Amino acid sequence: MKKQQLTILKIGGKLLEEDAKLEQVLQAFVSLEGFKILVHGGGKAASALCLHLNIVPKVVKGRRITDAATLKVVTMAYAGWANKTIVAKLQALGCQSLGLTGADLNAIQAHKRELETVDYGFVGDIDCINTEVIRQLLELGIAPVFCAITHDKKGQLLNTNADTIAARLASALAPFFETRLKLCFEKQGVLKNPDDEQSVLERIRHSEFKLHQTNGVISDGMIPKLDNAFYALEQGVSEVFICGIEGIANSKKGTQPCL
Repeated sequence: MKKQQLTILKIGGKLLEEDAKLEQVLQAFVSLEGFKILVHGGGKAASALCLHLNIVPKVVKGRRITDAATLKVVTMAYAGWANKTIVAKLQALGCQSLGLTGADLNAIQAHKRELETVDYGFVGDIDCINTEVIRQLLELGIAPVFCAITHDKKGQLLNTNADTIAARLASALAPFFETRLKLCFEKQGVLKNPDDEQSVLERIRHSEFKLHQTNGVISDGMIPKLDNAFYALEQGVSEVFICGIEGIANSKKGTQPCL
């Protein structure tokens, strides 16, 4: 029996900051056939709110350091304004959606990252996905909208990279659906030359990624994005794309990571 199609779209960066671009993203999301899940970050909005509250944002290798004060801010930014704004706009487009953190319905359980060379604070590494409850929502015709907050089932919220959430959702649901993962941001894909918007790599293999990472072509936030892309492929996700708005509905636009 052929599996039903599921698309998991992660959006972030400037796409969340500009109303016109967000409208384009959500219209493209609504137009996708089959089941769909949207995952979003909101890092820039959280950073701006931190500065407004005199909390200095700290980022190491594209990942945010989350102390107790920052956790409160990112929860407000991600689970509050960003999440509910997206849900309201999807409802306006006729898409029945539900805004969630990982704590809601125990959908995404994580643990606080162990202290290594960098203390990331209240950052969560995912342990398990509640596929049963998510599948029930999908079968009801609901498009779940996840923000970048998880929990440890002991009462502690945790900040978790949105690309990681999207990749883990896609991987956990791959046994049940023909699953496609799209990591969408303000660029058109992975750029061979960071200063040239037209230098999009149509495909990138894992060996090429490591080479570009070593020579500095790929750095900062693109590193965890590609790490998660390759993880998803290794776990049985059918297709992964890193793209801009045009690539949401058109798989020929953007970069396709390949094993």
